Amino acid sequence: MIILRKSEERGHANHGWLDSYHTFSFANYYDPDYMGFKSLRVINEDRVEPARGFGTHPHRDMEIITYVLEGALEHKDSIGNGSIIRPGDVQKMSAGTGILHSEYNPSESESVHLLQIWIVPNQRNLPASYEQKNFSEAEKRNHLRLIASTDGRENSVTVYQDVNLYATVLDAGKNVTHQLKEGREVWLQVVRGDVQLNDIMLRAGDGAAIVDETYLKIEAKTASELLLFDLG
Repeated sequence: MIILRKSEERGHANHGWLDSYHTFSFANYYDPDYMGFKSLRVINEDRVEPARGFGTHPHRDMEIITYVLEGALEHKDSIGNGSIIRPGDVQKMSAGTGILHSEYNPSESESVHLLQIWIVPNQRNLPASYEQKNFSEAEKRNHLRLIASTDGRENSVTVYQDVNLYATVLDAGKNVTHQLKEGREVWLQVVRGDVQLNDIMLRAGDGAAIVDETYLKIEAKTASELLLFDLG
């Protein structure tokens, strides 16, 4: 069964400096049918205006992944990390017992476009930690590249949850396939382009919950980028 979550059905908040679309309930947007999917709690598609950003704020007991699509995002936190996140970078922050951080667009002229992803961890009160790794476009081109996993294999970032997160950049006409093991479910998020998932069309911003399926074929109708969450 594939349940389509259309882009235009997402929650939306425009704060002027921040334009954000919420796949699942978040902040003032509430939809009881979309509180998350298994351990996946948040997928926010954010655009932050130049020289603006999120001031210092707290998190705890959440795995937070930042995936930048365009522009750059400056990160600072209370455990001593400071970095710039750019396209190809994957940042993972385990909030654990508590962390303060800020996210700021350092450009004076260019907005930043990113996905912010929250995953509920399988343990509470973990020590706060941070990882950032780069995955080149060549690694993801026409291939499902593992970028986050519970065991950090294949040089992916480590998350405290039974999830395998893949990214791919597909040329028009190319496809990738994914076999689901028994008991696992998938959330697919289209970042850019138009794809056909088995026999269902998805466009940029669309997501899909995939339950009781064993085989997925994802074919790009136009140049596309997407994230695939394989969840236990």
